[in-house]
Amino acid sequence: MMRNVWLVLVAAATPVPAQEFHPPPVRRSGSRGTRIGLFGFGTRGGVSLSGSTQLVVGVTLDGGDLLVDRLRIRPSGEIGLFNGANTYAGSLEALYRFTGDEESVTPYAGFGFSFAGHDGCGSDPDCPALWANALLGFELHYRSTFNWLLEFHGMDMFRHSRVHLGLTTRRGN
Repeated sequence: MMRNVWLVLVAAATPVPAQEFHPPPVRRSGSRGTRIGLFGFGTRGGVSLSGSTQLVVGVTLDGGDLLVDRLRIRPSGEIGLFNGANTYAGSLEALYRFTGDEESVTPYAGFGFSFAGHDGCGSDPDCPALWANALLGFELHYRSTFNWLLEFHGMDMFRHSRVHLGLTTRRGN
């Protein structure tokens, strides 16, 4: 009996190889594949260059990657203030970044759609409107977690053009 007790104690104190298993480090699967989520955000301000010049303020979200890590989905919202009726736009755009996130300058181009409206939209039969957009811009490295952005936004087939300056979070740092 005493011999069995000693065997149980020795067996319990001896490490088993399965207990020493260390899982492999988690790595990103590479630059391929769609990943949807909130990876960053930005704020921007600028001017509308067509019709009545308005101050435009807005927010953007980094909504993830489409097929590759440089093709990004970006929802955004904007409000145009002063000099006429206030305007509103909610956009969903895809943009291609020509360089990686670690570069000091990251140029990009994209396209998308906006739902646009204005004060008094309920009495306007053409409101809200669906606009096709094109954009061209670049980000400049500012800090480890932020970039400056400068962007030209051609909305409604370039009938409504805007220029934006803003700050956006840097992904991957």
